[in-house]
Amino acid sequence: MLAIELLLVAVIVVIFVPQWSAADPDPRYVDVADMPRAAAEPGVGAYTWSCGRNEEGHRNTANVVVAPGITGPPHHVHDYIGNVSTGVDSTDESLAAAGTTCANGDRSTYYWPVLRTGARAGQATHGTIQVATAITLTVYGNPAGPVVAMPPLLRGTMGDANAATQDSGLARPTWTCTGAPDRRGERYPRCDRGDRVVRVFDFPSCWDGRRTDSPNHRAHLVFPVVGGACPAGTFAVPRLRVTLEYARPDGDRFAIDAFPNQGNSPRTDHAFFVNLMPVPLMAKIVRCLNTGVACG
Repeated sequence: MLAIELLLVAVIVVIFVPQWSAADPDPRYVDVADMPRAAAEPGVGAYTWSCGRNEEGHRNTANVVVAPGITGPPHHVHDYIGNVSTGVDSTDESLAAAGTTCANGDRSTYYWPVLRTGARAGQATHGTIQVATAITLTVYGNPAGPVVAMPPLLRGTMGDANAATQDSGLARPTWTCTGAPDRRGERYPRCDRGDRVVRVFDFPSCWDGRRTDSPNHRAHLVFPVVGGACPAGTFAVPRLRVTLEYARPDGDRFAIDAFPNQGNSPRTDHAFFVNLMPVPLMAKIVRCLNTGVACG
């Protein structure tokens, strides 16, 4: 009888080995300690504010930057903060007239694919949508010179939703853990017990000075070159970073919503914004960033 009980215990242990085991062969996940160290960032001015963490549950499948007026696929849901009206029927006028979740009156819309727990590769709809435990918005100055104001209705795009199947050079996912912020990588991190999973969205910040959008939704707002300077013919605007934190359920996987052929790859992480910050607030932020101090 004792032998049978020991055998049953062994079977149970095998069955319930946590999926966060270091032996997990899924290439989408990696121990945070094995992620590369991030390079030191230049000292520049910064302004930080909060727009909540979507406690209201503002979610839908629309994408007002890439495909305005079109309902997106049901397996690709976006989380929103800021503008409370963003959806398939949004127009520049409706967005400008809507309310906001931002404490400073910023009416911009910020959005990205939801993150779910209980995720499994190959499933179109997977797991439970997670509400972030914290979301921080920060804009930074430019280390090579002053910044100018973002124009109203400027669209910003970062990342590539199809990066798992085609290397466009546009993928810029950043994943880490609260306990190891200097370790950053492109794969889902296995964080230490008690730490939170972190997603970081760094947006381009060199504007062509003319357009608020472009046919590919990227050419009008591009990334700085190495060293932080903007390419010739572009002007530095405040560099937006959105940082999200999520509780890490022990023994459970997580993944972002993705298109069916992308396998919920962490490399497909992406985000968008439409700038509707009040002009006086934007001017205040630009003054702050160009003095090189932290404010907000």
